[in-house]
Amino acid sequence: MSAAVKNPFEHIVEPLDPKDPKQQFFNLSKLGDPRYDRLPFSIRVLLESAVRNCDEFLVKRSDVESILNWKQTQFQTVEVPFRPARVILQDFTGVPAVVDFAAMRDAVMKLGGDPEKINPVCPADLVIDHSIQVDFNRKSDSLQKNQDLEFDRNKERFQSETIRCELCVKVKVHRAPSGVGGIEAEAVMLGQPISMVLPEVVGYKVHGAADKFITSTDIVLTVTKHLRQVGVVGKFVEFFGPGVAQLSIADRATIANMCPEYGATAAFFPVDDVSLQYLEQTGREPEKLAYITQYLKAVAIFRDYNDVCQDPEFTQVVELDLSTVVPCCSGPKRPQDRIPVSDMKKDFEACLEAKQGFKGFQVAPQHHNATAPFQFNGKEYALSHGSVVIAAITSCTNTSNPSVMLGAGLLAKKAVECGLSVSVPQGDLIAAGVLSGNRNFEGRVHPNTRANYLASPPLVIAYALAGTVRIDFENEPIAMSSEGKEVFLRDIWPTREEIQAVERMFVIPSMFKEVYEKIENVNERWNSLAAPSDKLYTWDPRSTYIKSPPFFDGLVSTCRTRTVVCRLIQRLCFAFVEKKSGLSVVYHHHSQRWAATSSAYPGKRWAFPSVSRVYAGASLRSRDYNSYGSRRGNDAVMARGTFANIRLFNKFLNKQAPQTVHLPTGETLDVFDAADRYQQSRIPLLVLAGKEYGSGSSRDWAAKGPFLLGIKAVLAESYERIHRSNLVGMGVIPLEYLPGDTADSLGLTGRERYSVVIPEPLTPRMVVDIKLDSGKTFQVRMRFDTDVELAYFRHGGILNYMIRKMSES
Repeated sequence: MSAAVKNPFEHIVEPLDPKDPKQQFFNLSKLGDPRYDRLPFSIRVLLESAVRNCDEFLVKRSDVESILNWKQTQFQTVEVPFRPARVILQDFTGVPAVVDFAAMRDAVMKLGGDPEKINPVCPADLVIDHSIQVDFNRKSDSLQKNQDLEFDRNKERFQSETIRCELCVKVKVHRAPSGVGGIEAEAVMLGQPISMVLPEVVGYKVHGAADKFITSTDIVLTVTKHLRQVGVVGKFVEFFGPGVAQLSIADRATIANMCPEYGATAAFFPVDDVSLQYLEQTGREPEKLAYITQYLKAVAIFRDYNDVCQDPEFTQVVELDLSTVVPCCSGPKRPQDRIPVSDMKKDFEACLEAKQGFKGFQVAPQHHNATAPFQFNGKEYALSHGSVVIAAITSCTNTSNPSVMLGAGLLAKKAVECGLSVSVPQGDLIAAGVLSGNRNFEGRVHPNTRANYLASPPLVIAYALAGTVRIDFENEPIAMSSEGKEVFLRDIWPTREEIQAVERMFVIPSMFKEVYEKIENVNERWNSLAAPSDKLYTWDPRSTYIKSPPFFDGLVSTCRTRTVVCRLIQRLCFAFVEKKSGLSVVYHHHSQRWAATSSAYPGKRWAFPSVSRVYAGASLRSRDYNSYGSRRGNDAVMARGTFANIRLFNKFLNKQAPQTVHLPTGETLDVFDAADRYQQSRIPLLVLAGKEYGSGSSRDWAAKGPFLLGIKAVLAESYERIHRSNLVGMGVIPLEYLPGDTADSLGLTGRERYSVVIPEPLTPRMVVDIKLDSGKTFQVRMRFDTDVELAYFRHGGILNYMIRKMSES
């Protein structure tokens, strides 16, 4: 069927301004449907997209009706397509996306198609902001030196990001209201709609007023824990209520930025006056602001949070009274484990003794007060459990939030005025890291900081000054002043009024205009990068950053059945299953991001020997090793970084280690080496996992890595939404235990052989049998949630599907 069909909703198209008839829009109010005014604002966004893109091919009139009828269809597993208007990628996700595009062009050419069809058809922004590392500090030229090192380390990778795919490279605040996996985003850029089940929408009502000492990070960590308890995986969360009007755009962005941590599909704040004030503050033209306001009001997507008459219908409503929010941190191993700062000392000391787990380190009581002396700059210091060895203000959302950054600066300024300085302990106990990022999973910050806490930027400064997390800020001084007086945190903590006064003085439109005007010209080294102009990318076999991935090797034009492959016996290689509650295997466990060297393997170039062997002859200097994240364009490195987190618990070994048992020989091997042996023997693999498998973020390599290891299926108690989608995108079967079943309850040891029986015809979310070599059979749910996902599976993944589609057209 041809896609060139007249849009059946063209009759509601009209000019926004009669004086400018060329600027037209679909006026949803002209649908004349009373259901529209009761829809959540987030669902109205889906509806507008469906109406605008309706072609009776990819998007049908029936899809529009399903969205309008959301009040009923939200409970009926109704599938609808969604065509985003824009795709925004950060650089660590953008690199593999661009590399995939280059490889897809090669594949399309081999199948007789036009490689230039592999090009974004919607606006796509690649944000370069995640690569810089701090090697120099406390000097006026530190920024320039760090930038110079950044280009020295990443020049080859940066050049790859200029591959001729017509990607629009701009700097943006990059937290979209809805997140998708990198693999799915690639298909969206090529014009493929996202297939999604119409979600339930949780209304999150915010009211009351926050205390003057509360930061946006405190609110974020409170919301994250609350929504984790509510359970919002696969749902939209839409914020409303009079308390929202008190939150700045930066505050709202910080809350939305934690969306993967509380598991929602989208975290949505409808546009209001505060949103427009932000656009004005950041230098947008008055004419454009007027145009935006007029449009939003015309389609009833502009919000007044104080007007209860605008409150739509929600699936469920939960509430937060801002007056109940207290200063808090989160940790020591997960972002949802919130701790009031007043309880921090007590909580850490309880974690020392508790059994090894998310809230325990299992340190014997007689060792709780152990110390380790050391020297630094000629002075004697002592390290103890809880000593802060890393304090860092990180995360794109925090560093773009003026209030918390200014708050940190004001606190540091007051500390200096009192004669305080930063403590400098280091050593090998239960050392702590305190950072203002989004995620604090084990091994993410540093392999030797076993206790890691998320905190607001001002609290990062506070704990750096204290030098330990074993402090009660309310009753213990943070330090002694230069005059020998006790200084408490309350003495130097800035109020919201102080922060806002500085913000009004310095965060002004002219500052943003100056940045925007220079953004395309100010960086000479970036502008001097040479961009390839050929249709096909010329792969450099000497490159240690960019390598043609093997995803499309042997791809043919016809789609082969997957049933034969999946009927093969599945040998269990990795069993990540907690005996009782199940283990959260996060994407940092799947695919390492930061660690490039490690004392765990002395003398090795990489954190693990299998990675070191990749470049045994590359003559790399130690300064050139860089991070796993920077080499996400090289599948040889990333496959070896898969399941390589040193804190990963493997049931075969009954300990934390990035290793497994090779069952035929009984040898303990690095996961990659074991998987390589299985692949040489042509034995496909299956992973047994616990709850929340893949929690963390939308990292494509958390699915690509297992695919390259020969993993054909994952059996888990539950999945993080985006990771399940990425597994589907790579053709890996996501299987889920039926309610009440676990590996333990079924008596699975991980040493069985598994046969996954997949009948025809396949249907979404169908129940299938798994047969063991012991003769036992049990049932699981196959988590292909839509017909489109089943189509991707039959093609071996979404990218194979797109290559065949582009080659045919």
